[in-house]
Amino acid sequence: MHHPGPPRFLSTGETTQLAPRDPDPDAEYHWRVADAPPDSEATVGETPVTTFTPDAPGRYRLGLDAPDGDHLLTVRAFAASYDGVDVAGGSGTAIRDRDVGHAEIDYGAERAREGVGRPRIRLDATVEEGDEGGESAEIVVRATPTPNPESALDASALAVTFVVDDRDVEEAVAEGRRNPRDVLQTVDDGRALRIPADAVPDRLRVHAVAIAREPGREQRVSVADAVAVERTDRGDLTGADEDEPTDPALTAPAGADGAVFETVRLNQPPEWTTDATVYEVFVRTFADAEEGESFSAIADRIPRIAALGVDTLWLTPVLQHDGKPHGYNIVDFFDVAEDLGDRDDYEALVETAHDHGMRVLFDFVANHTARDHEWFRDAYQNPDSPFRDRFEWQESGEPGTYFDWELIANLNHANLDVRRFLLDVVDEWAPLVDGFRCDMAWAVPDSFWRELRDRVKATDREFLLMDETIPYIPDFHEGMFDVHFDATLYFQLRQVGRGAEPAASLLDAIDRRAEIGFPDHAGFLQYIENHDETRYRVECGDAAAAAAGAATFTLPGVPMVYAGQEIGQRGRRDAIAWEHARDEVHERYERLLATRADHPALGPEGDLERVDYHVASGDLSERPIVASGNIHPDDVVAFRRSDGEESLIVALNFAPETASVAVEADHDETDLVTGEPCVVADGKGTERIRVADVAVVRARDR
Repeated sequence: MHHPGPPRFLSTGETTQLAPRDPDPDAEYHWRVADAPPDSEATVGETPVTTFTPDAPGRYRLGLDAPDGDHLLTVRAFAASYDGVDVAGGSGTAIRDRDVGHAEIDYGAERAREGVGRPRIRLDATVEEGDEGGESAEIVVRATPTPNPESALDASALAVTFVVDDRDVEEAVAEGRRNPRDVLQTVDDGRALRIPADAVPDRLRVHAVAIAREPGREQRVSVADAVAVERTDRGDLTGADEDEPTDPALTAPAGADGAVFETVRLNQPPEWTTDATVYEVFVRTFADAEEGESFSAIADRIPRIAALGVDTLWLTPVLQHDGKPHGYNIVDFFDVAEDLGDRDDYEALVETAHDHGMRVLFDFVANHTARDHEWFRDAYQNPDSPFRDRFEWQESGEPGTYFDWELIANLNHANLDVRRFLLDVVDEWAPLVDGFRCDMAWAVPDSFWRELRDRVKATDREFLLMDETIPYIPDFHEGMFDVHFDATLYFQLRQVGRGAEPAASLLDAIDRRAEIGFPDHAGFLQYIENHDETRYRVECGDAAAAAAGAATFTLPGVPMVYAGQEIGQRGRRDAIAWEHARDEVHERYERLLATRADHPALGPEGDLERVDYHVASGDLSERPIVASGNIHPDDVVAFRRSDGEESLIVALNFAPETASVAVEADHDETDLVTGEPCVVADGKGTERIRVADVAVVRARDR
């Protein structure tokens, strides 16, 4: 189906890319504005892949004439100023057009923060049975809007806008069913939709945004959320087992045809990410191996990686490349690199990881090829090349690129041959692995990522999509990615380790996620180093490195260990010095992984709360809370993590000496990380948690 995908929610003046899906490069596609607000003069281009910029608030319907028929796409435009919210972040096309210059990324870059940021929203769907016979059964989609944390508005002051997916309306009409839009009812003060079950085609997707209007300010619009209701036979329910109970919401009979429905939250990260721990492998230096034997050598080490306690393996690119060791300059997207092994070796590595309970992430590069790629070799300085239009070009005749990267050439994603090619690459590798880590996601148009998501999730809902978007962008959680690189937390951890910021600023970094508009269900990859960064201990020292590593396992998110981090490796991309492993570092990571696994409150779904705490140096007779010796109060932070089962107090100490921390909460005396007592009394009899790098104790007041 060539339909361009889900509805778009934009601000006036914001540009989005439009593209037919599953394109045939030899076919003809034509766009038009089929309907628009009366005062709009917005148009679309004449090329198959084009852009659209709404110029007036309201509803637009864009038509696509394609080989499989005529399709309509809804665009809802809002007149919003978005002061300090960076509307351009909503579109990969807009990001590519930014003046990124040729400097390295500034991980600490902060957008202007004027006014109050965006609200958030969550959608849930249920099936409600009707009278006997089921003829009045209904699908109910409920919205839960939440004000921005910095907003003075109450949730009741937020408005909600729903849009039924155009693809499902098209299908319902084609099946001879009623148009779902014609029979839906908006109820509960606009917070819910009710749709007769017999109007639902094989799948009905509903999208919605929350809208906030602060007094005296323009409205703010949330990242959209979406749910799907799918017709299914009871035996076809994903993960259903005859011997296990099934969620009634997924199996309620609806409609005169006795259909069974399943409900799916489309932007919810895979369930397994709630306790996932990622281990990144820089494939060419991870294992000591001869040419062509790296895959086998990595597979041989899988049992020891799994024994550490990690469960997700991210391999840097494994495809045929131009000889640069990082592997991101690809010359053949359909074959593995000869210096690593052959296709059978790679598949055997993936199978070995699966056998040890580990999932595997494929590093997917969609922005560029190497300049040694056959397309580029033919197109360079050859205006008549059939591959010329598959790349971006500068006026100088050189290819488009970023950051003075001279060995790559940016692909032209407005070219149907490029899009067809990349989708074929997705189809080649996705069935073998459990997810994609998407390189330079910010540089690829969002229309492509939306299509990729629908494509892989149609086969495997639990397939993970993780973006490298720096700084992170809330809109990339809307129908694109599940888990996002948290470079904001990464940068703040470095600042704390350098002594430039207080440890308590880590909590500000976590709060920043909601403040800029990420929904609560978004996932975040937490790391202190990777193949692009100097090792943390080299820059900040061993003591800070121990605390920073612990932070990634005790703050809400998906923790990552970069290979070698767990043994105290100093070289960023050097061969891993396994024979010089620091046992105390390895044991520390084993304890952290075990603690997180045993206490789900530390995971992404556990609540994070600030607590009052006081810090003294190691001298327990000290009364004033002042800097002393190698410890400063700003070196320490304490906070609470809790879920429905337990509440935990976490203390982190970035200083090179043990600190004493009095927390304003009753708590146990045993450190859950070490299993040893960690509480002492100071000269006034106040209980203090003694923390070298991290201590986790149970709270008693809940």
